[in-house]
This record gives sequence, C-alpha cells and structure tokens, in this order.
Amino acid sequence: MRIRAATLGELPALQHVERAAGAPFRDLGMPEIADDDPPALDVLERYRRSGRCWVAADEEDRPVAYLTAEPVDGVLHVEQVSVHPRAARRGVGRALLAHAAHRAREEGLPALTLTTFAEVPWNAPYYARLGFRTLSEHELTPGLCRIRAEEAAHGLDRWPRVCMRLELPRGEETCGGPSR
Repeated sequence: MRIRAATLGELPALQHVERAAGAPFRDLGMPEIADDDPPALDVLERYRRSGRCWVAADEEDRPVAYLTAEPVDGVLHVEQVSVHPRAARRGVGRALLAHAAHRAREEGLPALTLTTFAEVPWNAPYYARLGFRTLSEHELTPGLCRIRAEEAAHGLDRWPRVCMRLELPRGEETCGGPSR
C-alpha cells in the first residue's frame, strides 16, 4: 500500500470509497450514516489543492482509502478517513494517519484532532488504540466547537460523538509508523 497525494481525476473514486466505507454503519443501526452523501467533488478538490488529501493506493495504484485534513486552531484536524471494506483491517487507516502525523510535524503542528462516533468499534475505540485521547468539553477549541456544531446541524448527534486529540512529539513513533 502506497500513501500519496490524491490526483484530480481520482476524486470520483474517493466518493466511491466513501460510499463503500459507509455501508457497515447499516449493520449498527445507523442507516442514515450509510446513506449519507460523500463529500462533493469541489470539497474534495479544495483539500487536494491545499495538499491535504492523501490516498492509500493498491498494487495497481488505485485509491482504496483516503484522508482529508486541514489546520484548525494550530493543529491538523483530520476531517475524514475512509477505507474501502476490501482494504479494511490491513493497517491502511493507520498508515494514512501516520502520514498525516508526519506531515503535521513537518508543518510544525503539535497534534492531530478528529471528531468521531464514540461507540462505533472502528471509530473512537480504534483511535484510542492508536494513542488519541477523548477531549473533555472544556478542552474544545473554538474551531472544534464550530465543527461539532456543524456536525450537530447535520444530524450526527443522534449518536454519541467525541473530539479526540493525538499529541505529536518530535522524533517519536506515532500511529504505528516511524517519524521521519
């Protein structure tokens, strides 16, 4: 699996990955999440142009997973990580997060943040195993509060959600990958 920047022509494939990655939510009684539209092409293009849309490519160089991120309140906020079910449980998400952590350190950003479902096994429990910690309400920055408000307006608060943070000390291994 190779991690690299997404290309403009791959953005529709990322939407396909997103749809496929959402399907398992149906089995958890979360059909609204399974049926949610993927990010629009212009949204994905904004991340790609900013240099913060990375894909995990298979042996034929086709995207099987992607991660989008943007700086929020002085850290790199992971907006989305999606892994196609055919590539799941192979360390692909971990590799994408390690790549994002490396890039954040290169930019001098001290941490990764994300928002996620608290009780979905491949969400908060997974990120906790990678070293992320759940933030308390009083630790939320203005940007995270804005993101959570947008998520609530989108209906995501029907299920418990949390904000999580991973500190990125320089020179240490993070998310299962060595720092560079």
